Amino acid sequence: MTKLLENIHREVNIGLVNKMKIVADKMGIDIFDVINAATTKLFGFTPYYSGSGRGGRYIPIAPYYLSWKAREHGINTRFIELSGEVNQAMPEFVVNKIMEGLNEHGKALKGSLALILGIACKKNVDDMREFPAEEIMQLIEKKDETHAYSTPHLPSFPHIRKGHFNLQSIELGAETVGQFDAVVLTTQHGGFYYNLIFEYANLTIGTRGVHRSQSEHITHA
Repeated sequence: MTKLLENIHREVNIGLVNKMKIVADKMGIDIFDVINAATTKLFGFTPYYSGSGRGGRYIPIAPYYLSWKAREHGINTRFIELSGEVNQAMPEFVVNKIMEGLNEHGKALKGSLALILGIACKKNVDDMREFPAEEIMQLIEKKDETHAYSTPHLPSFPHIRKGHFNLQSIELGAETVGQFDAVVLTTQHGGFYYNLIFEYANLTIGTRGVHRSQSEHITHA
């Protein structure tokens, strides 16, 4: 129960900040500015940062295990399940932001080429279990957009429970980045050269608040 509480605590708070990001986006407000301002309160606020969803071995799974057990005892855990629904919807939100960014550049999603930066659930690791980058790639593929990925920790796309892409991680360089219509940052690995990416990418879709000061050049998702 302690492990479930710890994981559900993160699920709920990630769901909260992801929903706040969607609201803030509609209002033209930078959610990372909001979070950073909230951290100035001395007591009572723990920052959670929005992204393209949530991943890892436990967080996407533990809440549903508790919901199943709770139903055996006649208890509804709608509050917890709602957080999971918010987080599960984030890949679609990111793909919609890719479409918006391409449209602003006079391009359509169909026929475009996207580069996914980071497919692991946390920075500087190779664990991509339940991470939404794979779902984002699937959604892109369904819309007839070609995709590739780059990550310093997974040279080949691994076989995972949800599916597999026959892809190899590409090496980032000025010429390589410039070949893509959209570069989508899903995990902020330390091995990425962000200044190079920002300078040479035709369009950057940022989900992690990187280069927020350059908002006129980046579509934030």
